[in-house]
Amino acid sequence: MVEIIERSKLRDVVADRLKTFIIEGNLKSGDRLPTETELATKFGVSRLSLREATKSLEFLGIVEARPGRGLIVGSVNMERVTEYLGFHPAMHDVSAEELIDTRVLIETGVLRHVARRMKQDTSLYERLNAINGELRQARSLARWVKLDIAFHRELICASGLSPLMAFTDVLAVFFRRFRESVKKAEWSRGIESHQQIIDSLKAGRVGEADQELRTHIESHRGRV
Repeated sequence: MVEIIERSKLRDVVADRLKTFIIEGNLKSGDRLPTETELATKFGVSRLSLREATKSLEFLGIVEARPGRGLIVGSVNMERVTEYLGFHPAMHDVSAEELIDTRVLIETGVLRHVARRMKQDTSLYERLNAINGELRQARSLARWVKLDIAFHRELICASGLSPLMAFTDVLAVFFRRFRESVKKAEWSRGIESHQQIIDSLKAGRVGEADQELRTHIESHRGRV
């Protein structure tokens, strides 16, 4: 019996095959892909089905359509990924406890790497300190949330662990879900907590930074 693949599922299948083609070919951002006709033939689908698949990948920045060059490998647009994940139905099923535990695991896991790199590059501390300084001037919830996300994202990025940077989108999902908790939080305490974390890292006291960061993130448990 022949299985009929629904158009929406076919689009996803073709998109997965194209992503596999990029990975197995070790293609980099800016590399040209075969033409639509060549890819459609390779995957055994129509050009229309291929175009539907590439449109979904273009949204995330995985591929780009360039005039005169055709399809090329793009660079992932993390803002789009964050937006997609934040509104994905699956994220609404994740419990508050899981989101808190995820943040604790990711952020405390990078601290020793951040401390090591801070010794070699003082600009890492300066950037984090500057964001915290902007937080002191924040007067609206929207501004506070934007800067708080920026601080914790910069903390993760300061680790230098580039694969982990893909998970910084969890922060936007977290703050969207915990907006009321953030609203009720004592902002001045949050700023002081940030300062203690980065000052401890600068001094090489990773254990102190770890404990403060755990307390900082887990403070949401009592407000949800």
